[in-house]
Amino acid sequence: MKIKVYLMNSFGLDSSGGNPAGVVLDADSLSDIQKKMIAREVGFSETAFVQKSDKADLKVTFFTPIEEVDLCGHATIATYALLLEKNLLSPGEYLQELKAGILKININENGIIVMDQTLPKFKNEIDSIEIVDALQIPVEWVTSTNLIPQVVSTGLNDLLIPIKTREQLFSIKLNDERISRFQKQHGLDSFHMFTFDTIEKNLVANSRNSDPLHGIHEESATGSATGALACYLFDREKLSKYHLNKLLFEQGYSMGQHSQITVSLEVNGQKITRVQVGGKAVITGEKIINI
Repeated sequence: MKIKVYLMNSFGLDSSGGNPAGVVLDADSLSDIQKKMIAREVGFSETAFVQKSDKADLKVTFFTPIEEVDLCGHATIATYALLLEKNLLSPGEYLQELKAGILKININENGIIVMDQTLPKFKNEIDSIEIVDALQIPVEWVTSTNLIPQVVSTGLNDLLIPIKTREQLFSIKLNDERISRFQKQHGLDSFHMFTFDTIEKNLVANSRNSDPLHGIHEESATGSATGALACYLFDREKLSKYHLNKLLFEQGYSMGQHSQITVSLEVNGQKITRVQVGGKAVITGEKIINI
């Protein structure tokens, strides 16, 4: 059986930026083993599979080259950008069934896809000493930010790690074995490191993301973790000078893949009532895989 995989790129600021994802349409007949094999053959951090749903408009599942994950921001953006491009969906609001839950997705007339994430769960804070051992960096790089690393979930357990300067952030040499071992120990879906020392003015933070436990050494645009980061910063009262309906984050600069992710928060007092992550995606090619 021949399977067509659309090769997409999400959140890119230019042709060299963004985060690639594979998308397979009409995936109802595929088993999880086949999906994993396809994802491994595609070789991107995630590949999305679109299926029929009796609970929502569509069901989407996500596979890394190693295993299934509950949610993937950039692959979701890629999926709905493709459905719009192929005239399979029109601009409007839809419900999607994910392992992370039933979530809303908006396709805008201008091609920007905006996905809802689950409301944030603020989980355990983790001592900087433990984290810097996994990253092999001086503890002062973290403690001098006056922020405490914390696990926050808007669908995935992302460990948010503040770093003082962009130079320090970019100099971190990611060790897959150390980070993966730490992820297993603490039940983490990613290390998401960030600094307020941004390249572009008026952006909130510059980030790096690593998830070697699920086969991702580093990726250039991580929608799910960026939503969690926005919630963390709101909870820590670090967003007072920004408009909550258009928070801009940059990622991938350390990799030469310039990406920008938009987050919108709706709040009632100090309570977050809605989290949305948005961006564009483009088709970069196709791949036929025999299974």
